[in-house]
Amino acid sequence: MTEHKSFKRLVRARMAKTGESYTAARAKLLAGREAGGEPPLPTSDEVIRERTGRGWEEWFDLLDEWGAATRPHREIARWVAGQLGITPLAWNAQAITAGYERARGGRAVGQREDGFAVGVSKTLPVPVERLFDAFVEDSARQRWLPDAKLRPRTATRPKSARFDWPDDESRVHVTFEAKNAGKSTVAVSHERLADSAAADRMRAYWRERIGALEAQLER
Repeated sequence: MTEHKSFKRLVRARMAKTGESYTAARAKLLAGREAGGEPPLPTSDEVIRERTGRGWEEWFDLLDEWGAATRPHREIARWVAGQLGITPLAWNAQAITAGYERARGGRAVGQREDGFAVGVSKTLPVPVERLFDAFVEDSARQRWLPDAKLRPRTATRPKSARFDWPDDESRVHVTFEAKNAGKSTVAVSHERLADSAAADRMRAYWRERIGALEAQLER
């Protein structure tokens, strides 16, 4: 097993940027905090550990040992997905892959082979079936996403749904996870965006709209 080589590279890059000590830079990276810009990790160590059973340093070690540094994005995502028993396009697989590639310096934040992607997730106090319906049923979706031109592609109740975004031919992939009978998590991944500016715009958009969804469901 390696010794956090890829993660150490990420910590040292932050140290050079902020002047922080190694311990401080590591702690803030694991907490998912920004350092004068977009955070290099898609989410905090706490969240990724809760969702996958491993933290960032453990994932980076596993990927280094497997040889991910020399492999393309899709191959890495497939390998991660295989470890988790999920599809390569699921949020967990993409988040781990993107975080690792960022640590290796191979890609900009959110950049993939087919464009840029952003992810937004939120845990809400509703059953997973209700959360799924809020996205998939047209009338329910219009109440919190009235201006979106989502065109349904496929859906697996109550686990996932895929949509086209016709305005720019990008795609939206949504996954749902039940926490318990009355709490569930939604993760939105907007993919195939043209550039980092489009990614920043859609990240802000989805954060605002998920907030609107939360308010709608509470009513």
